[in-house]
Amino acid sequence: MGLFVGVASAVIIAAGVGILLAVILATGRHEGGPGAPGGPPDGRRFVGDSFVVDVDRVLPWVIGLGIVGVALLAVVGWLAARRASRPLSDALTLQRHFVADASHELRTPLTALSSRIQLLQRRHDRGQPIDETLVELRRDVGAMTALLTDLLLTAEGAAVAPERPVLVADAVRQAIDAMEPLAEDADVRLAADIESDVAVEVPATTIARVVIALIDNAVQHAPAQTAVTVQVGRQDAFATVRVRDEGCGIRGIDPDRVFDRFARSGETGRRRGFGIGLALVRQVATRYGGGVAVELTSPEGTVFLLRLPAAGAERKRSSPTS
Repeated sequence: MGLFVGVASAVIIAAGVGILLAVILATGRHEGGPGAPGGPPDGRRFVGDSFVVDVDRVLPWVIGLGIVGVALLAVVGWLAARRASRPLSDALTLQRHFVADASHELRTPLTALSSRIQLLQRRHDRGQPIDETLVELRRDVGAMTALLTDLLLTAEGAAVAPERPVLVADAVRQAIDAMEPLAEDADVRLAADIESDVAVEVPATTIARVVIALIDNAVQHAPAQTAVTVQVGRQDAFATVRVRDEGCGIRGIDPDRVFDRFARSGETGRRRGFGIGLALVRQVATRYGGGVAVELTSPEGTVFLLRLPAAGAERKRSSPTS
């Protein structure tokens, strides 16, 4: 920034001095030169010839160039300050997005963990076996640790490939198991429909958390005593995950806009939404060369379609964002 300001200031000053010298040379005159009173007849100058500059003709140029120079230097300073602060502004924006994304991603597993702890407490008070619940709690804690690691890795904006292809069905079952306590609290049944054992080159934790986000959105808007179905299949070179609910459909917002960050529909769910979950789903899907869309929405329900390139299929992953 210092070099930029120095070079730009030098160019502005040099240009101003050059213009001022040109004005002086154009408006000045020699006294005692050829044609002047007392000058030699052959046109030669006297040794005492002098160059005269009219101040009243040069002064407006000096004032004008001074004003223009100050204005240009102010613009240079503004540009330098803006360029210097841009990385700080970008870093602050990324930090805020990461905090918001991490808070949103952790909200669902923490709620599920709280539900399991309450279930454990009820079983303990009734003298019922708690070994299975303890195993589920430890599994939930492990999933939360993996989620934090995945968030930190993907915060760099790059796609992280697993060591070997991951079966989408396994990740979907993991997501359903994680969401089961919340679905039970909402009196909503979760069902899996595995049509294909398709594999993708996406970490299992990443698949699970985007499917959890879709299931969580469906459960929040599904009426009690209805089902949310997660269907796994394959279409051409893509693995597909469809999440279907039996709610009243998307209202109050264009279905394509539900994936915009902080966009919310007029419909209220069981919990307050912040318009982050579906935006993260699109961000992750796009990073791995896939996509997500509202395939169908009506008063009878909504279907979200997640597409990820199948293992071995040629794809173009998005480059890291700056």
